[in-house]
Amino acid sequence: MTATAARQVFRLPDLGEGLTEAEIVEWKVAVGDTVEIDQIVVEVETAKAAVEVPVPYAGTVLRLHAEAGAVVAVGEPLIEVGDSQEDPAAARYREEERAGSGNVLIGYGTTGAPHKSRRRPRTPKPTVSPATPAAGPAPAPGSVPAPASGAAPAPGSVPAPASGAAAGPAPAPARGSASGAAIAPGRASGSEPAPSSPGGPERAPRVISPLVRRMAREHGVDLAAVLPSGPHGVILRRDVEHAIANPGASLDAPSADKAAAPASPAASASPAAPVSPVTLVAERIPLRGLRRTVADKLTRSRTEIPDATTWVDVDATDLLAVRDTLRRTSPDLGIGLLALLARACVAGLLRFPELNSSVDTDRAEIVRHGHINLGFAAQTERGLVVPVVRDAHLMTTAGLAAELTRLTALARSGSLPPSALTGGTFTLNNYGVFGVDGSTPIINHPEAALLGVGRVIDRPWVHDGAVVPRKITQLSFTFDHRVCDGGAAGGFLRFVADCVENPAVLLAHV
Repeated sequence: MTATAARQVFRLPDLGEGLTEAEIVEWKVAVGDTVEIDQIVVEVETAKAAVEVPVPYAGTVLRLHAEAGAVVAVGEPLIEVGDSQEDPAAARYREEERAGSGNVLIGYGTTGAPHKSRRRPRTPKPTVSPATPAAGPAPAPGSVPAPASGAAPAPGSVPAPASGAAAGPAPAPARGSASGAAIAPGRASGSEPAPSSPGGPERAPRVISPLVRRMAREHGVDLAAVLPSGPHGVILRRDVEHAIANPGASLDAPSADKAAAPASPAASASPAAPVSPVTLVAERIPLRGLRRTVADKLTRSRTEIPDATTWVDVDATDLLAVRDTLRRTSPDLGIGLLALLARACVAGLLRFPELNSSVDTDRAEIVRHGHINLGFAAQTERGLVVPVVRDAHLMTTAGLAAELTRLTALARSGSLPPSALTGGTFTLNNYGVFGVDGSTPIINHPEAALLGVGRVIDRPWVHDGAVVPRKITQLSFTFDHRVCDGGAAGGFLRFVADCVENPAVLLAHV
């Protein structure tokens, strides 16, 4: 961090765990805003987790040194704070002029009105057909009436202009939108047409963060129908969250944007024809942050580890009955199926310690760990992460359940510290939550084994000499063949399967 008499530059701090860089996900402030000491000013994504970074200074934001989506190395300037003597709107204008492009996220704030003479984003001017319908009141007597919104105009017809369109410029756009009203013909000479809506036909929706794209894809949100609130019409995370919480309330409100779009021949032939909500957009997504770390580990695992997989179908009826009994008698403990499976894995690793190990290729040694750090897969907005329950062998089943619940909540809120994602010695993956039965998963390098659990479904099963419906699931076990042979792997899997089918087996190993 460096400082001058009136300016203080805050640099990206060391975020620990040997991390050397971070990607800017979202700025919480803009040039001209006033910040306090320890106020969160930016969210960054490292190779381990998303981190909110506070600023150690108070004052006015004078400059943001990086855009959203940019990768900043530790020690590089992040934000400049000081005692600004200029108007915040002028500061924003100065910052935008320095950037010189409409594709950046700096130069816009949440206070003060923008200067009227500031540079507009560089977007192509929309081509408006003279027959394009415009939203407005009924035409004057004797004029040709405009067709309904979205319907194709009759050949040679000229729609009436929108009310007030010829008297002056278009209404001011809504906050965060490149265009707040339809473009009407007959506008006064010299007025500049507003850029097209980010979700309109002129261009694809503008999304900078891969996290926003992933969130929209996972929740089935059409980005072309999301109203952006970011600078220059950029769709931010909060916009997608609003669309998820309020389905159907995205761009349906400003119907003028829809009226400005020329009707297609298909719409003319069949006005009620349904429009596909899926928009295919060609794009290149940078492999950064958590996704890059996952890719590197999986690639190394596939390249380095000679893995093998074995599996077995098991009757989980009695285990589910134990879970239901614990929920009924001790609801405060929160013991679920994952905690019981974790208990069985820990007991199995104590019996087969060769599976709680890793291989040191540099020294050609198998390293058996003196502790069990149990990782478990958790699906979040940022993708699949593997939080680690440290010293799981020292915990009771209730303790495991509490730690699993705590780490899952932190993972889904994006608040996991980087230290909670490293140091695992064995992984439990409950992919049954995705509705699948089996899998051949990739080992989480540098671990030596991984147990997967499929969905629990009713299936015919021979029980006590009769074919009856039972709760059946599949256990799949992938292991590093360098640390053991099939006998040890089969023994571990059979032990866990026995614990599932007869939970009383666990009593001898709790």
